[in-house]
Amino acid sequence: MRDQRTSRDESSRRAPWRGTLTGLGVDLRRWPSRRWWVALATALFTVVFIAIPTDLIDTPLFSREIPPTVWSWPVLILSAVLTGLVTATYVAHPEGAPPSRAAGRVGMAGWLVTFFAVGCPVCNKLVLLALGTTGAMQYFEPVQPYLAAASIVLLGWALYARMTRENSCQLPARADAEAEALDRVH
Repeated sequence: MRDQRTSRDESSRRAPWRGTLTGLGVDLRRWPSRRWWVALATALFTVVFIAIPTDLIDTPLFSREIPPTVWSWPVLILSAVLTGLVTATYVAHPEGAPPSRAAGRVGMAGWLVTFFAVGCPVCNKLVLLALGTTGAMQYFEPVQPYLAAASIVLLGWALYARMTRENSCQLPARADAEAEALDRVH
């Protein structure tokens, strides 16, 4: 019983992240440089991968019928930073951190929603097929700011989920069974 209490105390000292920004800052400062390089590379890749087809970065390959909104670049950069941080949580995570498939799916959904949020409403073939040009301007364009907010919320939640689970420690099933048996005896 004493050993379990000691291991709990050690894990609470090891895990400063408690859902606060201060705890997040402490955890981010403890990241190894490899994680920061992955976060930076992923963020840059995200900016380029989304900005070129949505014609935020002007290239001869893509054109845009409607100029980008004022919030397109800030949303793209914030989404790219969050995507980089979420991706970096998959690199060299501590032992005992439970894998989180749901957080990964939410992060990928946020990344995809960013693409639709900053893109040209009438240049997106999927939107044009579904709504037509008039429908894209009338129905899809007013929804884009909400998509931008949703992408940031999804990516923020994915980061929160990954960071909080990273410092949690699962006890093996056998140790739980032994602890219950000891509690019954005492």
